[in-house]
Amino acid sequence: MNSQLQLAFFNLGPWEILLVLIVVLVLFGAKRLPELARGLGLGINEFRDAVDSSKKEIMDVIDSDKVDNKTSDSEE
Repeated sequence: MNSQLQLAFFNLGPWEILLVLIVVLVLFGAKRLPELARGLGLGINEFRDAVDSSKKEIMDVIDSDKVDNKTSDSEE
């Protein structure tokens, strides 16, 4: 039941989306919207870069562990 409630929450139609966009336009104004969108885009890009660098570090550690295990196995 809980998963159905969560799915119903995001079931927005075109009129609901239009209403949200109009409210955002009224609250922030037309001049501030591009600044807000730009800031949001930069934040998303920084987050992606951080996730990618973390993935790369994790993969490097895993790869180095594999290489270490292969060399120690070959010495025995």
